[in-house]
Amino acid sequence: MSQPESYPVTGMTCQHCVQAVKEEVGAVDGVAHVDVDLVPDGVSTIRVSGGDQPLNPSAIEAAIEEAGYDVAHA
Repeated sequence: MSQPESYPVTGMTCQHCVQAVKEEVGAVDGVAHVDVDLVPDGVSTIRVSGGDQPLNPSAIEAAIEEAGYDVAHA
């Protein structure tokens, strides 16, 4: 299993948001597990672990945006 990668995300406010992100990111090839630390109206953290193949950060960020949220780039 690959090392987990973290993504800071804004715009999430509730468990429905968490579920939406988990569904979209979980559908990305190579993603084995998605965990979300929800900070309502703040910066939440999404941790993504992969299986045997490397994770594709661009595809994961696109999935987060498809769910309706923004990746908070530094």
